[in-house]
Order: sequence, then structure tokens, then C-alpha cells
Amino acid sequence: MMMKQELTLVILMVFFLGYRIEAGLQVGYYGDKCPFAEKIIKEEVTKAFANDKGIAPGLLRLHFHDCFVRGCDGSVLIDSTPTNQAEKDGPPNGVTIRGMEVIDRAKARLEAACRGIVSCADILAYAARDAVLLTGGFYWEVAAGRRDGRVSRASETVDIPSPTFSLAQITQAFANKGLTQAEMVTLLGSHTIGRSHCFQLTKRLYNFSTEARQDPRLNPLYAELLQQNCPPNVRGVANQTLVVFMNQSPYLMDSSYYANLFHNQGLFTSDQTLLDGQRTISQAAFYSGNSLVWQADFVHAMIKMSQIQVLTGDQGEIRANCRVINH
Repeated sequence: MMMKQELTLVILMVFFLGYRIEAGLQVGYYGDKCPFAEKIIKEEVTKAFANDKGIAPGLLRLHFHDCFVRGCDGSVLIDSTPTNQAEKDGPPNGVTIRGMEVIDRAKARLEAACRGIVSCADILAYAARDAVLLTGGFYWEVAAGRRDGRVSRASETVDIPSPTFSLAQITQAFANKGLTQAEMVTLLGSHTIGRSHCFQLTKRLYNFSTEARQDPRLNPLYAELLQQNCPPNVRGVANQTLVVFMNQSPYLMDSSYYANLFHNQGLFTSDQTLLDGQRTISQAAFYSGNSLVWQADFVHAMIKMSQIQVLTGDQGEIRANCRVINH
């Protein structure tokens, strides 16, 4: 019988025979430009994870939110100015995003070692991969060579899928970025790790519709647990600072996310809605009992997502400070 590690290797060997790399990106891109780039990034992610395991899902989400607005160009990292509200202060981000300081520390070390070479967008891509690995997911080689964008607008964060989306809405949001519905189902499995701020659950728990205060699809016991952890204020809005875990194993990349859906324990409407379509039901059911297959598919989907609308060559810039565009 194959050991898990051997089976993982076989899956990845088959998988890596055919994945596509966008023009301008390359595995081993920094090998002769900044040889210790990946090592430095991994060290910073690992140190942060040792202090706070929640940093792993935070970094993964940060990369996702970056790629869904203007492509994977590091624009989510740019600070707002008096004349521009940046992505990081848009409604889907704000207090909910984590991991910026990890990127800052990695960037400072990289600038000291190889000034003006490693982009913030690439740091995000490597950090997301390392975060997945630290939480028990599969390793993959990151094709690098991304350049950093010079534009960041909070108004454009409407491209990030909302936790209240229906199946049709979230499918379209992913399609807008060139991702299939199957890849969407795979990537949503990342909600097996991490946490959510309670205010993102207000509608499901306290203001679902004119007919029902609470989403009737929520498992009653699960809803009761969420309400205990996310009590409403006087206006019926869940607390702005309290958080709840996405599921019962918030620091482990496993397929329990999919099993939970069949117990009506998807945290967001956009999670539970995967049971609203026959194809998505079938895929979720398959993943719920085949964690290794999901993890291999997740690698494939992450590689594709991390190449959305990348800037390469002479496009964009290599920011000296990830929070500020070069002048």
C-alpha cells in the first residue's frame, strides 16, 4: 500500500506534466537574480505562523483578494493616501485582511539582499504557497516574474466575491477572472482554514429576509453556536470585532469544508450555495471523501489563479516598499 507522501508525489507528478505558465513567468525566476528569495520569504512566513497560526489563512486570502482586483499585481498592499482610497480599505478588506506585516518584513530583507529585484506581487504568491504548506496542503513550484501595479482603488474591490452571493453570482465572479465553476468549487475549499468577522454573518443570522430573521438553511445547532459567538448589538448587527472560525479545523487544509456543507454548516451563503447546483453538489460530495484529490486540484487552481492578469517584462514596476508606489 502506498504511503500518503508517495501517493501525493504520484498525483503531483501527473499533474505537473500539463499545467500552463503565463508568458513572462518562470519557475526558478529568481535563481540567478536573488538566489535566496524563496528562502527568505518562507522564513518570514514560518516565523509569523509560529507566533500566530491564523497568519496562514490570512496570507492565502490576501493573495486571493489581490488577484481578483486588477490581477495579481500586489495592488492590495498599497496604502491609501489623502487623495485615493486604496483596495486594502475597500469593503471586502479593511479590518478583515491580515498578513501585511509579514510581506513588509520579507520585502525589507529582500531589498537588503537584492535591491529592486523581487516584486511584492511575487512575494504574495510565494507566501500563499508557503501558508498552504504550513497548514498541511501540497507544495507547488511558483512561477514568478510578476511586476507590481501602480494603481489601487477601493471602488474596484467590487470584483471580490461577496459572502452573500448565490451560486449564479459567485460562478460569474470567478468566470470574470477566467476561472471555471469547477475551479471555483476547488478554491472555495480554502475556507476550511481561517476565520470570519462576525459582521459578515449579520444577514444570515439576524436579517435574512422579510419572511425569516435567520437563514432557514443553517443547521439550527450551528446557527445557535454562531449566535452565541456573534451576538447582535442594539441595531441587530453582529459585532464588528468578534470573529468565528471557518470550521472545526481552522489551521488544517483538509476537505472537511465540503463535508460540512452536507450538514448545512457552510459559514457563508456563498459556501452553502454549492449545494444549489447538480455539478457543484457532485464535486463537493466527491471532495468530501477524497481529500488528496481536492488538494491536488487546489494546487492546479491556485497556479491558474495566481497568474490572473499578471504584469511582466516592462509593465508596472518593482516597488521598493510594498505599501507605496515608486516615484
